[in-house]
Amino acid sequence: MAKSAQPKQRGVFDRFLDTVERIGNKLPDPVMLFVYLAGAILVASAIFGMMGTSAVNPGTGEKITVVNLLNGEGLIRILTEMVTNFTSFPPLGLVLVVMLGVGLAESTGLITAMMKATVLKAPKKIILPIIVLVAISGNAAADAAFVVLPPIVAMIFAALGRHPLAGIAVAYAACAGAFGANLLLSLTDPLVYGFTEPAAHMVDPDYQGNPMINYYFLCISALILIPVATFVTNRIVEPRLGKFEGIVEAESAEAITAEEKKGLKWAGLSILITGAILAFLTLPENAILRNPEDGGLIISPFMDSIIPIMMILFIVPAIAYGKASGAIKNSRDFGDHLGKAMASMGPYIVIAFVAGQMIAYFNWSNLGPVIAIKGAAALEEIGFTGLPLFLGFILIAALINFLIASASAKWAILAPVFVPMFLMMGYDPAVTQVAYRIGDSLTNPITPMFPYFAIVLTFARKYNPKMGMGTFMTALLPYSIAFTIMWLLLFSAWFLLDIPLGPGGGIHLGQ
Repeated sequence: MAKSAQPKQRGVFDRFLDTVERIGNKLPDPVMLFVYLAGAILVASAIFGMMGTSAVNPGTGEKITVVNLLNGEGLIRILTEMVTNFTSFPPLGLVLVVMLGVGLAESTGLITAMMKATVLKAPKKIILPIIVLVAISGNAAADAAFVVLPPIVAMIFAALGRHPLAGIAVAYAACAGAFGANLLLSLTDPLVYGFTEPAAHMVDPDYQGNPMINYYFLCISALILIPVATFVTNRIVEPRLGKFEGIVEAESAEAITAEEKKGLKWAGLSILITGAILAFLTLPENAILRNPEDGGLIISPFMDSIIPIMMILFIVPAIAYGKASGAIKNSRDFGDHLGKAMASMGPYIVIAFVAGQMIAYFNWSNLGPVIAIKGAAALEEIGFTGLPLFLGFILIAALINFLIASASAKWAILAPVFVPMFLMMGYDPAVTQVAYRIGDSLTNPITPMFPYFAIVLTFARKYNPKMGMGTFMTALLPYSIAFTIMWLLLFSAWFLLDIPLGPGGGIHLGQ
């Protein structure tokens, strides 16, 4: 009997995961979590405000005092600025604008067709690295990769005579565990940066970065994690699963259809045309989207327009694909697809409303800069700085991820504390952000709190109906361990060599 059919054995790791799941299930809904945090901030502001708690900014000499938000003046501000707190919440506009394009590409079937075409056409010897590359790059398509790629890769593995559960494991682990890595800009880049810049402004109002401040590091990370995931699949995960002895449906290795081929042809042509237009607007010396003063691109209309550009790069090929494949027959269909794209954003909008209030209270109270100044001073006194400081921060973010899986929710909580704190110690917000993105990714595959864990577990049970959560995690754990080792080594080398992390982002301030 194949190993995949054996009953799940309860071990120390399984019991640990059961404990994490039990504790995690007791956490409130993310909306209520932000409500509780907002309430805690208000109470803390009242306590420390009445105590007169303050700190001196060592950079400017300015005395910063905690503000009591539960007095009359504070309550008036809470009520009168509630709407503004929501509409000015940094990630809100970024995510909704990009999702117009990403959601349309998903709704019309463009993303699914692209994944099928990319994977199915790869030679057998390189098919696994191609799968890993597509999965790692999948976060550019928001949530689509988590749902679309694992079952497709399982079908391909089965068609190749390999264990389909290994296909599900590597696809999901690469999507989730390498979530912070990509060769392309993704929705996550502006989303995370939307929290980083306001947090930096708490200490340095003149700080100006861009969503690409981590691009160099994340691009190299994606390339390095490809052989890591390939090795883990071939040498650890698939041998542990053994030979698959189940029955695979004949249609499981479904090839791309004629309509999809036609749609992809026109989508590709539209991307070339769009890319040519974008190149015309950016590459010439006096191009419209370059900085009019110095002709640069790092700080320029191009970087300020990166969100609408990302939307256009998704929405144009989605329209071309939809028209050619028949998914979009008229303007009504186009409107329906856009509606579907935005319909799923309801929960995010609710979270954005509550999180916007919480972050505003935190900024108004001055708790952030006071904690940052005092925390930086304490860390400097004990000598806990440099690389060990950031490695510890990465591991802390990875542990928190077991209980709060949302990248934006965690960063909304951590950024206002750690970005100013490390900035006060002379570190660029870019290195704090990239450290967080590493930690946020490492435990994604093995936490039940990640929203797609249950969905992918359902896919796995198609091939092993008795598969439990612990067994599924056992297949995913080697990826998290291997990614952790490799990413910490890469980050350490990057940090010690003081290499720029991306355009406008380095390890130290002024790099």
